[in-house]
Amino acid sequence: MTTPIGWLLLSLQVHIERARRAPERGASAIEFVIITAILVALAAAVGVVIYRLVTDEAESIDIPDAPGGGL
Repeated sequence: MTTPIGWLLLSLQVHIERARRAPERGASAIEFVIITAILVALAAAVGVVIYRLVTDEAESIDIPDAPGGGL
């Protein structure tokens, strides 16, 4: 879990466990978990979009051959 998405999923699991163990929190804990899950999904979607945009731009860069045949 060394990736940002792995960290976010681990964080979500921690929040879910806290919500399950603290019944006195009631609906607010459940709402917090739902909001966290939505934010994690949005962050992952934005990350994927940015990654694809950067990758596409990087692939479109034309790198000329090295002088002398690349030796």
